[in-house]
Amino acid sequence: MGLGDVVVPLALSISICFLSCSRDLIFVDAKEQNLTVTPINYDLYHSSGKFLEEIKALVHRHSDMLAMETIKAGNKGYGAEITVVTYSERKRETDERSKFRILLSFGQHGRELITTELALRILSILSGEQSLPNMDQASLNTTLDKLVIPMENLNGRKLVEAGDLCERRNGRGVDLNRNWSVDWGKKEKDYDPYEENPGTAPFSEPEAQIMRKLAISFEPHVWINVHSGMEASLALFMPYDHKNTTLDGLLLKRMNSLLEEVNNLHFQKRCVVGSGGGSVGYFAHGTATDFMYDVVRVPMSFTFEIYGDVTASSRDCFKMFNPTDKTSYVRVLDEWSTTFFTIFKLGPLRLGDINSKAPAKLDKFVSIDEYLDGYLMERRNRYGKKMEVLDLGMQEIRTYFRLFLLSSVLLMFMFCSRISKSKSSRPVPAMPL
Repeated sequence: MGLGDVVVPLALSISICFLSCSRDLIFVDAKEQNLTVTPINYDLYHSSGKFLEEIKALVHRHSDMLAMETIKAGNKGYGAEITVVTYSERKRETDERSKFRILLSFGQHGRELITTELALRILSILSGEQSLPNMDQASLNTTLDKLVIPMENLNGRKLVEAGDLCERRNGRGVDLNRNWSVDWGKKEKDYDPYEENPGTAPFSEPEAQIMRKLAISFEPHVWINVHSGMEASLALFMPYDHKNTTLDGLLLKRMNSLLEEVNNLHFQKRCVVGSGGGSVGYFAHGTATDFMYDVVRVPMSFTFEIYGDVTASSRDCFKMFNPTDKTSYVRVLDEWSTTFFTIFKLGPLRLGDINSKAPAKLDKFVSIDEYLDGYLMERRNRYGKKMEVLDLGMQEIRTYFRLFLLSSVLLMFMFCSRISKSKSSRPVPAMPL
């Protein structure tokens, strides 16, 4: 679920209105108890297993432009994996850094199945197996060199498919869009500990660790975190999520210009456009988009809300977060796949001089852990080493680095102490009478 996805518990309404509205509450409660929960429509949606099988088959059929890898990580007995697909039309021609890089995240919250369906649709269009009206594939390929599309929260998705249709968190109950380091752990008055559990620390979750490594090594010019379920239905958000602050300067104008053009062109101004924290009525702390903009320095960092059924009950989560009929399903995928390809085409134009905006070259401080993570991920991408081996050595590298610093300090202290002692113990020559 995305930025506008706070579900107000029924118990809150009961505590406020119990004395004056008892009849209404009894009626509402009875209505909720008799609610028919909409199940997952597998005639429209892929299960996670079939989704990954189809992605693998698609990559195999188009290995000249698509590549796939499964990245694994673990923490304190909990393991996760993310399947990442990389698109590059010039894959065989050069290994140099591409001119325009886009990092997309789908399925960060398990219950938002429509977002991963959109990922599959975009890949199918990129590979040429599906098409969009009035889209010039050749002109797109001269602009877009690489595209990375992960399915982020596989463990949470499996919980949804097992029957917990309202589950947004990962496999051990942490909201992956609250587990990033920018303003992590701060709780608003309407904080829901079940829905918004930020984890025990920033990047405590393997899924967030993997995404952080991808971002630091990939150095995207555009980041888009794709969600569904917002009460206002559709939104195109910019930073920030954790405060009511709108970006200023030339970069704001470029981002806002792109979003307004997309809103006018594809949605007839139906989307909410603006900062996440300033538009949805509440602040979200520790989000991926704020980290991408503040730390990774992605010039254009966005969160999109692609669907929401405002008529659905808060208990009917599949209906609230996903279109349930074929007409709506096709319409959402058509609208948003067209939107993404518009961004692929217009992004470089709005961004201006891409090379001058390379994220890693800006002066934002990145910690040694984040630097090492990004460095090792880049080596894995370039030389094809397995992620498991690198992850296994990360803790040792950090430990050795810190031990090296500590031992250097201790050796310096011992050296200085020895010099001081040698000076103090040196015999004083006798003075002549």
